[in-house]
Amino acid sequence: MRLLPFLLLAAATGTSAASVSGAAEGFAKGVTGGGSATAVYPSTTAELVSYLGDSSARVIVLTKTFDFTSSEGTTTGTGCAPWGTASACQVAINKDDWCTNYQPDAPSVSVSYDNAGVLGITVTSNKSLLGDGSSGVIKGKGLRIVSGASNIIIQNIAITDINPRYVWGGDAITLNDADLVWIDHVTTARIGRQHLVLGTSADNRVTVSNSYFNGVSSYSATCDGYHYWGIYLTGSNDMVTLKGNYIYHMSGRSPKVAGNTLLHAVNNYWYDSSGHAFEIDAGGYVLAEGNVFQNIPTVVTSPISGQLFTSPDASTNSICSTYLGHTCQVNGFGSSGTFSQADTAFLANFEGKNIASADTYSVAQSSVPGNAGQGNL
Repeated sequence: MRLLPFLLLAAATGTSAASVSGAAEGFAKGVTGGGSATAVYPSTTAELVSYLGDSSARVIVLTKTFDFTSSEGTTTGTGCAPWGTASACQVAINKDDWCTNYQPDAPSVSVSYDNAGVLGITVTSNKSLLGDGSSGVIKGKGLRIVSGASNIIIQNIAITDINPRYVWGGDAITLNDADLVWIDHVTTARIGRQHLVLGTSADNRVTVSNSYFNGVSSYSATCDGYHYWGIYLTGSNDMVTLKGNYIYHMSGRSPKVAGNTLLHAVNNYWYDSSGHAFEIDAGGYVLAEGNVFQNIPTVVTSPISGQLFTSPDASTNSICSTYLGHTCQVNGFGSSGTFSQADTAFLANFEGKNIASADTYSVAQSSVPGNAGQGNL
């Protein structure tokens, strides 16, 4: 089956809301975030940090850009250039002696980066972080959902410009040892390291929906303007629903799945890659259905060390009814590589859990580009 190329960017539309729009599907179904708490509207970066990190249930509405760039000073030092010294290549900060220990033969380079980007803003339990229309932006710093936090909604915001030249310069959204988290209609762009990363500890129930992971960058590990460090899912007991997301202009790890991660990837749209989309290592369990892969030369890297069910045909897909409550939908491909594997033993892990609904890939093709990301509620 062939799909027509579809180069996005949908124009943002203004919507104003001091409450969550819709409800989470999939594993994070039932999340309430800050619930009925009276909305607060931070006016400074300090207020935003305080609201996100305190012990109160909060509905936090962003009405402008919160620019953390240079807010914590800069660091200049020696890093390394494992991928080359051309102007389009990312270079690496020597974080925890990474260059010294893992790239001893890479050329040394001078690095100068914003300290604010390296560690995200602390987010504690029972928070809803919402953007007003297209105006809620966090620039130069990401979000870090702390160990033990639960019941968090992040909706309709953008996170941008986190040390994009530098690997180890910072991540857009980090979870580690969290539960019941819904990330919806979020846009990420020009990020140094991961756009979304789930740490090695368990993240029990996570839904990422209708979000736009934009990999266009002046710097990349593949030196071609396509970001490599996309979505990293390697926790020790993670359950992740990835639905309706637009994953654009990446060159790898979008996502990487390992550890002990159960991933339901449904009705997402991968468009324009210079490398690969999925990387599935040991402990990665991936069910992919109703997705669109357009101009993705390598849909999944080989070898696959984990397990993968790619919903290959109607006859094979009927097994999904037993465990997910619906027949899985085939994926759609245009100018893309192959994606065909039908491991079934792990499908029993979906039984009894909250499962996102699945439309055909043609529905995803027509709806995802105009619906994903900030400003498209």
